[in-house]
Amino acid sequence: MINNKRRHRLEKGPGPLVYIILILYSFIIIFPFLIVVITSIKTWQEASSIEFHFFPKEGLNFSGYKEVFTYKANYEATMPTVVKSFFNTLLYIIPPTILGLFTSSLSGYAFAKIHFRAKNLLYTLLLATMMIPGIIMLAPTYAIYDLIGWVDTPYPLMIPGMFGAAACVFFMRQFYMGIPDSLLEAAKIDGAGYMQIFFKVMVPLSVPALLAQGLLGFVGGYNDYFNPLIYLQSSDKYNLQVALRVFSGVYSSQPNVVMAGTLVALLPTLIIYFVAQNYFIEGIVTTGLKQ
Repeated sequence: MINNKRRHRLEKGPGPLVYIILILYSFIIIFPFLIVVITSIKTWQEASSIEFHFFPKEGLNFSGYKEVFTYKANYEATMPTVVKSFFNTLLYIIPPTILGLFTSSLSGYAFAKIHFRAKNLLYTLLLATMMIPGIIMLAPTYAIYDLIGWVDTPYPLMIPGMFGAAACVFFMRQFYMGIPDSLLEAAKIDGAGYMQIFFKVMVPLSVPALLAQGLLGFVGGYNDYFNPLIYLQSSDKYNLQVALRVFSGVYSSQPNVVMAGTLVALLPTLIIYFVAQNYFIEGIVTTGLKQ
């Protein structure tokens, strides 16, 4: 009787209280974003006013966006600062994201499906590195990069990421563990080697997981502020987040311009997420599940 009641409750679906809670929670998440959008289309006088109006009383005003796409931190610059820093950001994060995803997935494949000595020990050591706070390694890594002349260059932001990340290796290994060994055995019977199995069997089956981890890596690099702030000293090399910090300091008395810059910086990640959200959700949900 109890099982029948539980089954009936599951078939009936969530009650109205659940939907009310979800709607309220969604509103709490979306409301600050709406404030950013609304403030960005106000005049600077209305945006700076203590009296808040949800809708612009003076009509739509896009002067903030004009400032975003015309401001130059250096008068000798040939390109607006925000635009230049956006292209810098893409240059800094796309190669490490692609190469890092390749090396991480290859490592995950090895830890999941290839038998070799000390595999469990090496995997344990790899996971142990995730327990080390990054701030502890800040001073020694900066000293090393300064010694080899990498300070004020994009190399500290790019080179380490090309060798993969422990978290990505972990997730890819969990996904590969769910792929049946029978598929690999069939490929071996057909004469496929380890790399052929990886590219022709594992990669096609793991596209959702690869896209999910690639998206996470891209967003993480896109939003990185601390490392570029430390290693990049020339304004023409700033990434988008550091450039926005300088930009917001210049226009600190004009909230509409600051909000416009914030929204412009946010749009690329939103567009990428909406385009790839189905793959992202599938890659996260199926990680670690037996296929």
